[in-house]
Amino acid sequence: MRTVIQRVKEASVTIDGRVVSAIGNGLLVFLGIEFSDTGEDIDWLCRKIARLRVFGDADGAMNNSLLDIDGEVLVVSQFTLHASTKKGNRPSFIKAARPEIAIPLYEAFITQLKTEIGEKVQTGEFGAMMDVALINDGPVTINIDSKTRE
Repeated sequence: MRTVIQRVKEASVTIDGRVVSAIGNGLLVFLGIEFSDTGEDIDWLCRKIARLRVFGDADGAMNNSLLDIDGEVLVVSQFTLHASTKKGNRPSFIKAARPEIAIPLYEAFITQLKTEIGEKVQTGEFGAMMDVALINDGPVTINIDSKTRE
């Protein structure tokens, strides 16, 4: 699993002109699922995200996690995170999981993240064309790939 995580003051997902989810202070997580991902990737990544110390403490140092600040998360599925641009100019998405594999993993990821941080998890809609709006706080943007954790 591959993520791009942005610390946000607020973020939302709009589909067909209707806001379907929105958060305040927290993390916007773009999640890419590849065909070889497993429950182990989900567990590791959800623990990492919940405990990622990217929020300021009283001195302004990044020492606090979502758990420390009671922050929210917006998870948006994004298969394009697995784009390969090695050949030519048109990206290949061959490593991205097909929906029959990706949807159950996406749902399991959301369930596990809720276990880690509570019910403060919002989502986009898997496979939908989404407009994602955010106010990036910092900016702080972190890439995490469960395949490169060691």
